[in-house]
Amino acid sequence: MKKSFRPISISLSPNVEEDDLRLTFKTLLRPGNYINGENIKKAEKELKNYLNSQYCLSFNSGRSALMTILKSLNFLKGDEIIVQGFTCNATVNPILWNDLKPVFVDCNDNFNLDKDKLKEKISSRTKAIIVQHTFGIPADIEVIQEICNENNLILIEDCAHSLGASYNGKKVGTFGDITFFSFSRDKVISSIYGGMATTNNSEIGKKLEKTYQEIEFPSSFWVFQQLIHPLLFEYLFLPLYDFLKIGKVLLIIAQQLRIVSKAVHYREKKGEKPSYFPTKLPNALATLALNQIRKIDKFNKHRKEIVKIYQKEFSNTEFEFPVLEKAKDPIYLRFPLIHFEAHQIITEAWDNNLLIGDWYRSPVAPYDTKLEKVHYEKGSCPNAEELSFLTLNLPTHINISKKSAKKIAQFIKEQIK
Repeated sequence: MKKSFRPISISLSPNVEEDDLRLTFKTLLRPGNYINGENIKKAEKELKNYLNSQYCLSFNSGRSALMTILKSLNFLKGDEIIVQGFTCNATVNPILWNDLKPVFVDCNDNFNLDKDKLKEKISSRTKAIIVQHTFGIPADIEVIQEICNENNLILIEDCAHSLGASYNGKKVGTFGDITFFSFSRDKVISSIYGGMATTNNSEIGKKLEKTYQEIEFPSSFWVFQQLIHPLLFEYLFLPLYDFLKIGKVLLIIAQQLRIVSKAVHYREKKGEKPSYFPTKLPNALATLALNQIRKIDKFNKHRKEIVKIYQKEFSNTEFEFPVLEKAKDPIYLRFPLIHFEAHQIITEAWDNNLLIGDWYRSPVAPYDTKLEKVHYEKGSCPNAEELSFLTLNLPTHINISKKSAKKIAQFIKEQIK
């Protein structure tokens, strides 16, 4: 089929707008402000106010935030942390890096932790439950909160996908004992790499602050790698992506030369820890995060408008998508679709410059994660494994226009005719 798209990406710095690019370039030229500066506290205060949280600490990633959370809670080696199937190794690895044991619970048809199967996996060694709001769709958080209370378990909310989503009128991230967020390149907001942890529990907050003081900042070179990332993608890689594949080749070369970093280090796919976890959020990336935090509601309003188009386009088709109860107000970081030819559709879309999402082609993403290395036992989460064969997801970010959304939907539907 003839290529019909200027590259449309779901993950390569999709949230970047003109003001973000100008700010990134300006920040790149000030290496003296890469590590320390006033914007770290400003960004923390901005998110703290947005969520009405008592404590808010910033990290270089959601992984670093979760790793520090688990360490601060003083669990014993081998204690069990419940996590769902249909997740990312970025959630599982911090458990392993703290010498704890991940216990996988299957997901429901809306991609979140199955509350009915959760109780079966709770044991005397269980200490915490990590609740992921997949694709920005709120989990059954109130029921899970009750289960945690009944079993004296810590509830950790994974809001990497869901900043700004609500359940019964209350923002997700404010139900748990503690919450972590990700600001990586393909999340609700982006500082290329980044994350925060928030809590209203004073005891947990004080423990977190103490552990936070023990970690360092990443190197200036690592910060440079992140700052150069959106500039190269916007002005070099994506414009040349389809011209003899030059953009794609340049991206690979830049990654091999360590000019830009990968979203997931190859060591993480084997359960191993890269040297830059855990570290704090440096001032340069806090500068970008601060600008994006102020856009949360703008971004999410746009996402909801794009989702309405997808829902209309895929109604009465072979594709299935979540139908949610009124209690849940999702922000749809990505719009998920279910179809038995999902993998073929993803491949065809990529071949046509439509770089749609493949979360999750494995019960623990990315697809080439060594499942045995992250302690996932095949067959333990059958619904998650089935959904990994059936699910694709579409972009909803600020750079997807309504016209583009209709064009994307039309292209996807044409693949099954």
